[in-house]
Amino acid sequence: MAAIGQNIQRASRLLSGGKLVAIPTETVYGLAANALDALAVEQIFSVKNRPHFNPLIIHIGSSNELIKYVTEVPAAAQRLIEKFWPGPLTLLLPKKENVPDIVTASLPHVAVRVPDHPLTLKLLQMLEFPLAAPSANPFCYISPTRPEHVQQQIGEKIPYILDGGPCDKGVESTIVGFENNKPVVFRLGAITPEEIEEVAGEVKVHKQTGRSLLSPGMLPYHYSPRTPLYLTDRVEELLEKYGAAETGIITFHKTMDNLPQEHLAVLSPTANMSQAASNLYHSLHRLDGMNLKRIIAEKLPEKGLGKTINERLKKAAGRIVAES
Repeated sequence: MAAIGQNIQRASRLLSGGKLVAIPTETVYGLAANALDALAVEQIFSVKNRPHFNPLIIHIGSSNELIKYVTEVPAAAQRLIEKFWPGPLTLLLPKKENVPDIVTASLPHVAVRVPDHPLTLKLLQMLEFPLAAPSANPFCYISPTRPEHVQQQIGEKIPYILDGGPCDKGVESTIVGFENNKPVVFRLGAITPEEIEEVAGEVKVHKQTGRSLLSPGMLPYHYSPRTPLYLTDRVEELLEKYGAAETGIITFHKTMDNLPQEHLAVLSPTANMSQAASNLYHSLHRLDGMNLKRIIAEKLPEKGLGKTINERLKKAAGRIVAES
């Protein structure tokens, strides 16, 4: 199994030697490799069993490094950088030739962000290269927000997990690209479209219609537990239908007395969207580890971060027909 610790010098040596390291961010744990080393990046795809048509995000230690890897930064992007970096914002920008095609799935744009986690920022500032780092989990499984999630899922395949504790935001970064210098949200995330709009003007949310992916995070099925997941706004009705003995429940803020309490995950007792997002994946991991027959998740209000959480739950439900 992987060693777990806070030794950024050890992480730096491994990464500089072409090895993989799991790193903490404010969103989820990432599986990191030298983004400029195609052979190192190939290991990410192998460990995750991730298809090569799905591009990666590269992580840099400062906004000053951005120009090393992209050819232009629109004015709206610069405003977003000043507001949200370091933070859970990924920008999709035209790439320079030094970014290997394996990172971008041979697309002309690269996804870049500056993560807001002190350990990983220190690590990035020690390195002479950026890090490609998708979530540190098997492809399409629940994203990891704690080091133990990484250890359980891929610990036998990597040498080191940099332990930064639980992730603060708990859902992935928002991915923003630009069409005619206007922002387009390609993936909902920890920063809402409304927050983007306040800084950069009118925002379009991209709707995926074909099979080709323009950015990371656009697959229709993702973040899925192995236990069948149902997303609904009729939790009580489904619980009555299936029974409580082998059912897990995820609610926004409601408690429920008609099932074993260890089967219940309340995302935020105070109905706080940020807390709900932070607890989402850990709740899925916990219930998925209980050998239940099903998990029933309550839809959240379709506003702000609620849209992001609902989008993650919809994708996590996979090919189960959501009952609503």
